[in-house]
Amino acid sequence: MADPKGFLTTGREVAKTRPVGERVKDWNEVYVPGSLLPIISKQAGRCMDCGIPFCHNGCPLGNLIPEWNDYAYREDWSAASERLHATNNFPEFTGRLCPAPCESACVLGINQPAVTIKNVEVSIIDKAWDSGDVTPQPPERLSGKTVAVIGSGPAGLAAAQQLTRAGHTVAVFERADRIGGLLRYGIPEFKMEKSHINRRIEQMRAEGTKFRTEVEIGKDIDAAKLRRRYDAVVIAAGATVSRDLPVPGRDLKGVHFAMEYLPLANKVQEGDLTVSPITAEGKHVVVIGGGDTGADCVGTAHRQGAASVTQLEIMPQPGEERNANQPWPTFPMLYKVTSAHEEGGERVYSVSTTHFEGDEDGNVQSLHLIEVEFKDGKLEQKAGTERVIPAQLVTLAMGFTGTDQANGLVQQFGVELDERGNVARDENYATNVDGVYVAGDAGRGQSLIVWAIAEGRSAARGVDRFLTGTSALHAPIRPTDRSLMV
Repeated sequence: MADPKGFLTTGREVAKTRPVGERVKDWNEVYVPGSLLPIISKQAGRCMDCGIPFCHNGCPLGNLIPEWNDYAYREDWSAASERLHATNNFPEFTGRLCPAPCESACVLGINQPAVTIKNVEVSIIDKAWDSGDVTPQPPERLSGKTVAVIGSGPAGLAAAQQLTRAGHTVAVFERADRIGGLLRYGIPEFKMEKSHINRRIEQMRAEGTKFRTEVEIGKDIDAAKLRRRYDAVVIAAGATVSRDLPVPGRDLKGVHFAMEYLPLANKVQEGDLTVSPITAEGKHVVVIGGGDTGADCVGTAHRQGAASVTQLEIMPQPGEERNANQPWPTFPMLYKVTSAHEEGGERVYSVSTTHFEGDEDGNVQSLHLIEVEFKDGKLEQKAGTERVIPAQLVTLAMGFTGTDQANGLVQQFGVELDERGNVARDENYATNVDGVYVAGDAGRGQSLIVWAIAEGRSAARGVDRFLTGTSALHAPIRPTDRSLMV
């Protein structure tokens, strides 16, 4: 145990953010650099090393949280990094992007503010990189087997790293021009600077993983031919089909999916573009969707100089405390104020968009909405609550409906889909096609980054056993496992 009285003597303290007026003028991460290290050892000391650490179950990776909290408290950063990497390939990603279901399951959180697990995690890994504790881990010998991984998001990268370290020759195929999937082009720079991805890619290259960008399986390479070229294939293509909003005016110029808008802003930061072709500068922006992707659109619009930003959500506003039907240790639906929301804008709940209106040139100019409420489990409109708000740029951030089937990948492989339209798999993450496996959102549906990494690690074990007959790789979850939610 770290500090036996830590949870009694030390209050919860989180990472400090830079002033709003400063950070909206750049695209750097919102947190004050180095602000965590002076406080993080005491924060780690708040961990009680519970007899039954529910944080293990809250995290699908099964992170050894009390162990690395203890090492962080004692400032044994090398040991903390080793324990952190024992279950997580990319803690610098999860430490910045994960909503921390582990903290919702923290035993201390029953009647006190939970341990700042996420902040401890990112402090350990940042210290490990600075200290040179993160090094390539190439295999001692090669198996002679080859694996193709389709998709370079967190699931694909985790599967690729695990399989490379197991001795297989792994090639990752990515249809975009850079590796990283949604980590690269879906996550704004102010949430995670892309240098974190770049150095992991270099580590993986040094370990032996090969990367092939601007290659779309199903279009550039026939999927069936790819299967014949490799001993095994892992489909980690994500759930990239955005949920649409089929209302009048949807085809007006200026109405875009979030994943049309966000990648262009990231390409500006990569130096590919001087100005984004879709910009919020000087415009009244409406973001439809109240989740994390919507918040990313809000923060991006602020930095592009929007005249106003309004975020719409069809569900009621969550409370600031757990509902009775979401008891500890489940992951509760709470009212969250992200860094993007701190920067301004309006959030409107319990509303539905009825239609858009445009000008004579076909550009969107306004959005018509109406208040809604749930009655007998059904969503109903409230008569007399219609109103119009200005909208010169609209981003649709309402989630994703499944993996891309338009490119032919699913049909060419001949893989079966489940009732939700995801690629079906068995308990070993294997599809109905011999030697073809699926990991991440392509098989689970839209989910969190920790679930993607956990699936990538688990699928790697299934592939390793298929290729060699046995495996020592870590498999933290089954395909049927779900988060601690009610």
